[in-house]
Amino acid sequence: MQLRPARARPAAGRAIRTTAILALVGLSACSLPRSGPSKNEIYKGAVERGGNAHVIYVNDHVTRTANFAPSYGFGSDFVGAGQVGADEIRPGDVLGLTIWENVDDGLLASMGSSNTPLTELQVDSAGYIFVPYAGRIRAAGNSPDALRQIITARLESQTPDPQVMVTRVAGDGATVSVMGRVNGQGVFPIERPTRTLSAMLARAGGVAIDPEIAVVTVKRGRSTGKVWLRDLYADSRNDVALRPGDVILVEEDQRSFTALGALGGQTKVPLGSEEISAIEAIAMVGGLSSSLADPTGVFVLRNEPQSVARNVLGKDVYGDQRMAYVLDLTRPNGLFLARDFMIRDEDTVYVTEAPYVQWQKTLSAITGSATTADTLSTLGGG
Repeated sequence: MQLRPARARPAAGRAIRTTAILALVGLSACSLPRSGPSKNEIYKGAVERGGNAHVIYVNDHVTRTANFAPSYGFGSDFVGAGQVGADEIRPGDVLGLTIWENVDDGLLASMGSSNTPLTELQVDSAGYIFVPYAGRIRAAGNSPDALRQIITARLESQTPDPQVMVTRVAGDGATVSVMGRVNGQGVFPIERPTRTLSAMLARAGGVAIDPEIAVVTVKRGRSTGKVWLRDLYADSRNDVALRPGDVILVEEDQRSFTALGALGGQTKVPLGSEEISAIEAIAMVGGLSSSLADPTGVFVLRNEPQSVARNVLGKDVYGDQRMAYVLDLTRPNGLFLARDFMIRDEDTVYVTEAPYVQWQKTLSAITGSATTADTLSTLGGG
């Protein structure tokens, strides 16, 4: 009896399809589109696995020690500075002098006049003014009364019993610049009513933005101080005395965080307030995507200063540390921890995709590709 060879083509076709599917599984695992790294891929970057980031699950200890917020305020060089004397003459000031002489034909007075007005004498950059018959006199650093005595002493030897009156016409020598989001930018003199920061802001017409997000910066030489507008009015210590040459800048709070991953929106978000919690940050971008997000993989990525990192990790580390804080919203107190964990400037809030999402994408790719493989097999006579 003649033996007929078994048909091998169907088995070969199945083998081809199986090989194609397995190849597609491997290919899709690394090439399918997604919003970012998976939770496991982030864990692989942990210090314990040879990476350079500390992956930390958020608990009550972490919320207490990591909730450090760099505060605004003025240093001792600002707070300890006394108010500028309103009567002190400075370079750039414009003075007015009136001189009375006790004779009919005086040095300065014209015939029939007993006084001589000298208007708009500007104090030069070296601090001096020139008065006829009295010569070049240093005015800067003196009060109007002290300058009056100096001029009187100079003239006494030339005219009997001179009487001198000194007034300040303008205070341009003691000015500050007010810029930014105010209703009236400009250069303003430091006068008796405007010797403090709050008074000068009022002189500039007040701020032109929401006071809740207004930040006031004062630059003085190489020193800079910054304060929230609401704190300026809440604490009198922040209402610092001004100095000639100060630059005052009012601007909207520039702090922000970045939202990425399986969220309702992926964008850079202004913090808009002094304190924002992780749960509020998620809500600000539309919450977790119900079809994509893994609620066990909410990460807050930041560079932590050395002092805070040591407290969080409970060990000595040196320099700024990369930290990946993990919030598991499915834990019994997960939402409470997310409510207590504060977001800081330049944080990145990243939410990973749920594992089934990538698997679903893989199956979709395989299903479509497997149909193509069957078609090719049929065309090949399989």
